[in-house]
Amino acid sequence: MTIRIAMWSGPRNLSTAMMYAFAARGDCSVTDEPFYAAYLALTGLQHPMQDAVLASQPTDPDAVRLTGAAPGGAAIWYQKHMTQHMLAPMPRGWMAECRHAFLIRHPARVVASYVRKRESPALEDLGFAQQRVLFDQVAQRTGKAP
Repeated sequence: MTIRIAMWSGPRNLSTAMMYAFAARGDCSVTDEPFYAAYLALTGLQHPMQDAVLASQPTDPDAVRLTGAAPGGAAIWYQKHMTQHMLAPMPRGWMAECRHAFLIRHPARVVASYVRKRESPALEDLGFAQQRVLFDQVAQRTGKAP
């Protein structure tokens, strides 16, 4: 049986370091930002490495597969998700098959780190509101805070 971990993060939350820690485990497969290409396709936003992302991932959010056996048959499937990528049309049925965790960093530190890369971020860029919605959805479904 595959254990699926959906790790939710906004930008600048050290989520890549956490993903690398899981990737170093011999029993774990990782998936990095599986809805990124679909997010870019839906929004039309210009992002770094956009062409590579669009070429390597499905742009149709319904084509993203996050259930079933883990890649390579690993016992643990760590899925790093960015909350700001989860727009309303993104499917969420797959979430019922995951254990959820949320990386939360003090908002002032997130903003300070983010503005070094991009001037004047919008609230939507930081994922705070989306993270709250996802947290509440998981809590409502499971009956407890994730």
